[in-house]
Amino acid sequence: MQTYSRPSPDAHTHPIRGKVSAEPPAGEPAKGGPADKVEDSYVEEYAGMGNAIGGIVNRKARWYGTKKLGGLHYLNDMEISGRLIVVEGPDASGRSTQIEMVTASLEAEGYAVLGTGLSRSELIGQGILEAKRNVSLGKKTLALFYAADFADQLEHKIIPALQSGYIVLADRYIYTLMARNTVRGIKRSWSSGLYSFALVPDMIFYLDVDPYVLVHRVFAKRQSLDYYESGADLGLAEDMFDSFITYQQRLAREFKVLKRKYDLNIIDGNRPVEEINSDLERRIIGYLSNTS
Repeated sequence: MQTYSRPSPDAHTHPIRGKVSAEPPAGEPAKGGPADKVEDSYVEEYAGMGNAIGGIVNRKARWYGTKKLGGLHYLNDMEISGRLIVVEGPDASGRSTQIEMVTASLEAEGYAVLGTGLSRSELIGQGILEAKRNVSLGKKTLALFYAADFADQLEHKIIPALQSGYIVLADRYIYTLMARNTVRGIKRSWSSGLYSFALVPDMIFYLDVDPYVLVHRVFAKRQSLDYYESGADLGLAEDMFDSFITYQQRLAREFKVLKRKYDLNIIDGNRPVEEINSDLERRIIGYLSNTS
């Protein structure tokens, strides 16, 4: 399970202004952000830091769902100064490699970056991996497992980091989870309702890779196909190879539906790593330069 280094509560490195003290100016009371309402030590390290830094333009967070039913009601008036950028894509599409490269480039430019992704909740991430290894999970049970993992990271990592001015790079977000649910026969309306509490990202990329290219990458990476990433739980084919191809084709079709609804930016992931990275960085750094 991947771990993250947490910023010191005594100082903060802002993407533009560099290292800035988290303490308020002399004679002024400390200001806390909305995340202070969540009683968690991880959140407390971040809470209020963004508000204590002068010169940052905060904006109101945007949530999926309706005004009445969407978002986290106790944080509905929350303001953030960071940016949330999502990189989606199938297994072996090169997401993690691209995020590592983008992270290095952004940090070299002076941005503070936090990475996140599926199954990385300190509370439930390991439980998902253990359950998938040892238990035959029902479709909605698996969906709710992942929703709990996402909710924990949203409250305790993503939101506090955005309040502090970080660029959050998400290695997959709710779109993969919704696509998986649909392919497994769960109604789209159920999934969109389930994730109505999610923050709307600033940028969403999808690495589109041909399933036959993916399968060769998977074998090159770990010499075997993952049970769930191959859709083996769905009984799509007797052969694992055929099941993987069919499952990935169905996911790709579902992402075309998600593209129209959620404005995903499609990136040709069949190209060389360096070419994809140049494309991503040009778009991301260009966007950040225009919004800083």
